[in-house]
Amino acid sequence: MRRQIMSMLAGLALAAGSLLGAGPAAAATEPPAEFGTDWHDPVTAAPPVARPDTKSCQVTLAEAQFRDFTPYKGSYAPPKGCGTSWSKVVLRLEGSVKGRQFDRLGYLTVGGVEILRTSTPEPSPDGIAWSVEKDVTRYSDTLRSAQPVEMLIGNVVNETYTGIFDVKVTLTFYAAGRAAKAAVTPDKVLTVDGTSLSTPRNSERIVAEVYATGSGGGCEEYWYLTVPDSAPYSCKAAGGPYREVQIKVDGQLAGIAAPFPTVWTGGWSNPFLWYVIPGPRAFDIKPIQYDLTPFAARLNDGRPHRIEVSVVGVPEGQTGWSTPTNVLVWQDEGSAVVTGALTRHEESAPVNSVTYTPGSEHRLDTKGAHGLTVGGYLETSHGRVATTVSRTLANTSVHRWTEGENLDALQGTWNDDESVTSGRQVTLTRRTYTMDGITTLGEGDRLRTVLTLGDKADTVVARGGERLLWSRLDDAYTGDATYTANVPRDQRHAVGTTAERYRLRGSEGCYDRSLRTVQGTVTEDRRSC
Repeated sequence: MRRQIMSMLAGLALAAGSLLGAGPAAAATEPPAEFGTDWHDPVTAAPPVARPDTKSCQVTLAEAQFRDFTPYKGSYAPPKGCGTSWSKVVLRLEGSVKGRQFDRLGYLTVGGVEILRTSTPEPSPDGIAWSVEKDVTRYSDTLRSAQPVEMLIGNVVNETYTGIFDVKVTLTFYAAGRAAKAAVTPDKVLTVDGTSLSTPRNSERIVAEVYATGSGGGCEEYWYLTVPDSAPYSCKAAGGPYREVQIKVDGQLAGIAAPFPTVWTGGWSNPFLWYVIPGPRAFDIKPIQYDLTPFAARLNDGRPHRIEVSVVGVPEGQTGWSTPTNVLVWQDEGSAVVTGALTRHEESAPVNSVTYTPGSEHRLDTKGAHGLTVGGYLETSHGRVATTVSRTLANTSVHRWTEGENLDALQGTWNDDESVTSGRQVTLTRRTYTMDGITTLGEGDRLRTVLTLGDKADTVVARGGERLLWSRLDDAYTGDATYTANVPRDQRHAVGTTAERYRLRGSEGCYDRSLRTVQGTVTEDRRSC
C-alpha cells in the first residue's frame, strides 16, 4: 500500500508536472542593455523527472514540422527488451523554432488517450530550442499494445509569421527489476466516446482527468479578465470572470474544480515576460483530476453512461475551452462484478457575486464559491469500502482599468480544497493559485507589465490518524518588462527581468531552485536543497 501511496503522491507533487531545461542554465554576469535578436533558450526551475537506474528502451512517438493545422499521424509499438511492466515511462518533447511566431497550443494522443497538452514559446529571430519532460507511467495500460498516434501544434505560417515548429517526441521505458519495482498503475485507461463511457464491471476505483484549457485566441484565453455586459471593457461575459470546470455522470454533478489561470507565452500583452522563463504550467498543462469512485457502482452495471464536462461562466454559444478527458480505472482482481451504491450527494448553493464600480478607474469585484460532497460504497473481494469525496472552491478578484485600457490590473486568488476518504485512508489537498499584475501604456507608447503568479499545493496522506506522506509545492513567478508598442520589432527597445523559484518539500525529500533573467540572459541559477 505504501508503494501505491508513494506513486500517487509523486504524481501529485512531481510527475503530473513537467520540466523544461533540466540541467542548470549557464548564468551570464553581463546582460545586454536591452533585448537583441537572440536570448537564452526557454528554461524553468521545475525539477527533472526522476529516473531509476535500470535498463531503458526508447521509442520515437512523433517527429514533425508544424506549419498549419494538419495533425501528424503515425503509429506506436511497445519497445522490445524492457518487458511490459515498467518502473517508469518518461515522455520528452524537443522543439525548435526561429523567426516570428505566436504561442501555439498542442496535444499528443496515443490510442485516443491524451498524454500531453502543451503550448509553445515565442521564438527569437535567431532561433530557440526547448524541451519538456513528463512522467507518463500512469498510461502504461495504453502503452502495452500497438496504437495510433496523433499530434498537432496548430500553426499559421506566412510572410509575417515565419516560425515553423520542428518537434520530436520520445518515450523512454525503464524496466522493472531489483533496483526499481514495477510502478502501480491503473488497470485500464479509457477515453470518453463523445459523451459515452463503459467501464469494466469490477472497477473499484475510477478517476477522470480533464485537460481543461481556455484558449483559442479569444477572450476565454483571458477568462479571468472578463467583465459583465454593463462594464466598458473589451472582453465580456454576463456572469463575469468566475469559471468552474464540472463533470457530470448521467446528468448528475459528480465533480467540481477551479481551472488553473494559465498565462501563455504571449500573455498580458508582453511577450518579453516569457521569452526565457514561461509561466507555471504553460508548457505542461496538468489535468484536473476527479475521483469518481462514489459513482463506481452505477458505472459498473455493464451499460454505457453519459459523461459530460462543462465550464461554468462561459457565455452561451461561445467557444474557447477544450476539455479532453481520460478515465483511469483500477479493477478488483477477486471479483467479476463489484456492486454498491451512491449514498451521499450534497451540493452547496453556488456563489457568484460581481460588483462593478464605474469611475475614472473602473473596478470589478468578484467573489465565487461552490462545494460538493459525494459518497458511496463498494462490495469488493476484500470487504466493503466506503469512499467520500469533498471539494470546496473559492475565488476572489479585483479588476481595475481605465478608459482605453491603458491601465489594466488584476489581483486574483483561486482556492481548490479537496479531501478523499477511502476506507481508513484520507488524502487532503489544498491548492491555491494567485495572479497579481498590472499593464500600463505610458508616454512614448512605452508598455510596461509587472506580474506575479503563484501555484501552491499542500498534500497529506494519512491512515488511521497517522500521517504517512506529505508534500508542499510553491512555484512562484515574477516579471517586469517594458517595450515600445506599435513599432517594428527592432525598434521596441525592450528591457525586462523575470524570476522563478520552485520549492517542493515533503516526506520524500527537498527540491529548491531559483532562476533569474535580465534582458533574456540568465543571471542566476541557484539550488538550495
